[in-house]
Amino acid sequence: MRILDRSVYVGPSLYAHFPVIRLELDLQALEAWPTARLGSAFIDGLVEALPGLAEHGCSYREPGGFVRRMREDEGTWLGHVLEHVAIELQNVAGENVTFGKTRSVSDDRPGVYSVVYEYAQREEGIAAGELGIKLLCSLLPEDIRPAGSVPADFEWESARDGFIRYAQRRALGPSTASLVRAAEERNIPWLRLNNQSLIQFGHGKYQQRIQATVTGRTSHIAVELASDKEETNKILASLGLPVPRQELVTDSSGAIRAAKKLGGSVVTKPYNGNHGRGITIDISSDEDVRAGFEAAREHSRSVIVETFVGGDDHRLLVINGELIAATKRTPGHVVGDGLRSIAELVELVNQDPRRGVGHEKVLTRLELDSQAELMMERVGYTAASIPKPGEIVYLRSTANLSTGGTATDVTDIIHPDNRDMAVRAVLAIGLDVGGVDFISPNIAESYKNIGGGICEINAAPGFRMHVAPSEGTPRDAAGPVIDMLFAPGAPSRVPIAAITGTNGKTTTARMLAHITKMGGYTPGLTTTDGVYIDGQRTVEGDMTGPVSARMVLSDPHVDMAVLETARGGLLRAGMGVSEVNVGAVLNIQSDHLGLKGIDTLEQLAEIKRVVVEVATDCAVLNADDPHVLKMSAYTDAKVICYVTMNPSHALVREHIRAGGRACALEAGINGHMITLYDKGSHIPLLWTHLIPATMEGRALHNVQNAMVAAAMAFSLGIKLDAIRHGLRTFDTTFFQAPGRMNVYNEHPFKVVMDYGHNAHAVGVMSDLAQRLDVPGRRIVVLAGPGDRRDEDLHAIAEAVAGRFDHYICRRDDSLRGRDGDEVPRIIAKKLVALGVAETAISIIPDEQQAVDAALRMGQAGDLVLVFADALARSWKQIIHFQPEGVVAAVAQRAELPPLEPALDEAAFAAMEGVVRDERGLRFEREESD
Repeated sequence: MRILDRSVYVGPSLYAHFPVIRLELDLQALEAWPTARLGSAFIDGLVEALPGLAEHGCSYREPGGFVRRMREDEGTWLGHVLEHVAIELQNVAGENVTFGKTRSVSDDRPGVYSVVYEYAQREEGIAAGELGIKLLCSLLPEDIRPAGSVPADFEWESARDGFIRYAQRRALGPSTASLVRAAEERNIPWLRLNNQSLIQFGHGKYQQRIQATVTGRTSHIAVELASDKEETNKILASLGLPVPRQELVTDSSGAIRAAKKLGGSVVTKPYNGNHGRGITIDISSDEDVRAGFEAAREHSRSVIVETFVGGDDHRLLVINGELIAATKRTPGHVVGDGLRSIAELVELVNQDPRRGVGHEKVLTRLELDSQAELMMERVGYTAASIPKPGEIVYLRSTANLSTGGTATDVTDIIHPDNRDMAVRAVLAIGLDVGGVDFISPNIAESYKNIGGGICEINAAPGFRMHVAPSEGTPRDAAGPVIDMLFAPGAPSRVPIAAITGTNGKTTTARMLAHITKMGGYTPGLTTTDGVYIDGQRTVEGDMTGPVSARMVLSDPHVDMAVLETARGGLLRAGMGVSEVNVGAVLNIQSDHLGLKGIDTLEQLAEIKRVVVEVATDCAVLNADDPHVLKMSAYTDAKVICYVTMNPSHALVREHIRAGGRACALEAGINGHMITLYDKGSHIPLLWTHLIPATMEGRALHNVQNAMVAAAMAFSLGIKLDAIRHGLRTFDTTFFQAPGRMNVYNEHPFKVVMDYGHNAHAVGVMSDLAQRLDVPGRRIVVLAGPGDRRDEDLHAIAEAVAGRFDHYICRRDDSLRGRDGDEVPRIIAKKLVALGVAETAISIIPDEQQAVDAALRMGQAGDLVLVFADALARSWKQIIHFQPEGVVAAVAQRAELPPLEPALDEAAFAAMEGVVRDERGLRFEREESD
């Protein structure tokens, strides 16, 4: 049994709309061993190792269903068992995950399964799958156990506890997790910004951050004051608040002198400690004070000695100037029964199902460590001692839950004076969220009458004791924090638009981002060539997956997100957001088929459909593509907007008559008009010939892209004037849309460069080449990615055959598994088979050489169509190219000697400035004319 492949989906994917892990698992010989054949020994051993499996319902949808499934008939196969084990292991570690799905990959791959299960934390989820395999293999009979599948030193209980600790080190802490849950209840999105507790709530410019329970609004000065126990004590005392007297010392002799000066019992604690570490209470002898000093010195250079205040330890939580919760904390202890030893009593206490490792559960397990031994030694006990019935033996000097203490909610009984005292103390330090450690004999009585003292102010108080007390009413400690950061009705989300499809994604995304900018927004855009914030590229590269979406939503300037969403990202890691306001699918065409298990257009459509499945406000669908049209049955968006270039489309006509939203292309006396329909309104938007990107309406693919962009903008609430202005000012220059129908007219011939790399895209550009007025020849440079099937390369040849006067076949720089000239030869051979004369075909494998040959071939009136892969390099090559006649003429004007047609690089660079000056002068004259 081994994992062949693993994919971790961070957002909506083909398998679920939430984070899941998919394992491609090969059972190998174990395919012949379903659970029924493995027998009761295996099943009973598995349930004993993970008792929670007995509650899994599986297909029976009731507790015990999974165990029943394993025992009945043939039972079930180990891939399905691993799914449940991975889920239960995460449950044991404190995560609430439930979803799983296991299926055979295909009939021609027996024993190979797709195992999908939900996860809460990436590393924890991966580790759960790996540990699950070891557990299953350890329970197998030795004669069928795969060799090397279980380490020789594997011991289940130790491995389980190790996994829990591993998971907890990576999981959100109890306080942070409670804040995340509170945000989710208010539909506020969140992002984890590091591996600890730094969380961003909200998107873009609306974001707020927390680190544990410290918020982005928490004053740095206040945190510093709270950390300085001496200064805190002085400030609170100056306001007349109850605080113990204290002295700051740096050595043990100073601690002893301070204790004598203060008189009575004292407390020693670190100057800037936390979580109760290093604190020793109720000590008076020189020996105990010295030991207490050394314990505190382990956590801080300086130590505070203060008067001991008798009573119960309370934590009073104040948020935004209001006391939210009060909890009495009791140190970890055992209660004697006259029969059991302290060690046995600790074991008995730890059997409480509420206790677990670390923060796994409501309570933490008690430990008989050095501090427990010190506490027992003070009362003359050891772990083997048997306390009297009812005798309380404390194993900790402080009441922190993380060391085994218990918490009792006392919010309803706290005296108003004590409530006001806590609020005054936190405000005096300047904290928006603060915890007051208050010692009082009775929290229900005023400190003014019975005494009491503030021991400490916490700048990052834990919420665990309040949201899940051992006894009493749980309190919502996190909700008030979120309400403080996001007032009721305040925005937390930026509008998100996602665009997918086979062709046109990048251009449409750029159009939409440009429109939103014209509408006054600051857009964050992800595309195949980078991430753009307000029109400026901040990251270069193919950025169409979850990582780039996260970049945009984390940027504090962004108030509109436009996400190009590609097939690769969806297959590899899912979407980067759980939902989008507007999702659009442009088309489903043959591209990337045969890769990653996607062999048909139907399978490709199912992947790209995810974008509209998670759309909440509007799904924009190309009604002219049958695969896209069918997606209307899979979206829960409030509105479906159909886009069609066919004004007689029957379904769209009925949709419009029913008051639905649509964008249609209508013929008029002045050309074609992009028209919007919504709730019975008919809204003429813009003539296509007024959109520069459409080349006066001839580039029909960009007409369609503009229609989708307009429909999305309208669905995002962008004003009509901004949509019109955006479309009229968006062109296909290399600056605005690199590799998307870039036109260069400065040579005697016209050059068009495009990134088209599949048959549909190549065919669209070939159609455009036929619609353009070309008095001369049509020349094309084409190729196909090396990882495409031969039939895909044949389809590219079919898309251009018979439409050009000369064909130059090349390859990409990245061969992707092909031989050096294999791709161009396949295309050339197919062109010949389609009737193209061999004399009209050139095979020039290198892209730079192929582009140079096409440019040198160009003459006045010709059209050179270049399908490029290295876009920036090819565009520079096009605009820097110097036709021989132009070079000679410029050289003569500059009184330079004639140059040979083949210029070396230095001479070319020298000439470039002269040529640019000549052109600049001509442009200046034209503008002045």
